[in-house]
Amino acid sequence: MTLQEIKEGSVLLIDKPSRWSSFDLVKKVSLLARPKKVGHAGTLDPLATGLMIILTGSKTKEMLQLNAGEKEYTGTFFIGATTESHDLERPVDATFPTEHITDELIYEIAKSFVGEFAQTPPLHSAKKRDGVRYYKMARRGEEFQRIKSWVELKVFEITRIALPEVDFRIVCSKGFYVRSLAHDFGQKLLSGAHIIALRRIRSGEFNVKDAYTIESFTEFVLKEKENYQNESLSQHQ
Repeated sequence: MTLQEIKEGSVLLIDKPSRWSSFDLVKKVSLLARPKKVGHAGTLDPLATGLMIILTGSKTKEMLQLNAGEKEYTGTFFIGATTESHDLERPVDATFPTEHITDELIYEIAKSFVGEFAQTPPLHSAKKRDGVRYYKMARRGEEFQRIKSWVELKVFEITRIALPEVDFRIVCSKGFYVRSLAHDFGQKLLSGAHIIALRRIRSGEFNVKDAYTIESFTEFVLKEKENYQNESLSQHQ
């Protein structure tokens, strides 16, 4: 891949750092590579890390198609406390007992989530109601009814239990909110839960192991610009 190809139309895989919004990443690519258009095939929560598919130029037309594939995540639930955002974006708003929770119960509840079901999005999400994002209404303290979406959880694997932490790996459909899974998982345990770590490993056929980091992508673009300048100078000598 060359810088010119990025300008004209490319699919870029980038490993998003924590505390970067999806918009931050799109803006960074736009400022570095200067393509005519930039977009992404699937947002990622600011505190989450992992794979984002960035589309440039003519490839932005494939946004919906590339976002349609299943997603794979790894992460950690914190059991015994909830937050309004279902992650660490908001402070703990309630605590719950955990003494009754056994490893067997955790495995049993995880198994019960596998399949298709209607999921309620988090208050703090990019979903829209009457054209307004949920998170904007939530920040203003407005009360509103959230619309459930039909989703599928294909794999729900518990990989470590060290209460209050529970590590997991999931494979899910497009539009699935892992933060909502954390909240609902806590409720089914007759407790509470929120996400303290989340990483997207895969989206469709694309894997984070093949992705640029912000640093390596920046280095690549700067090197491409340097090579272009050197070629231009040699042609004029």
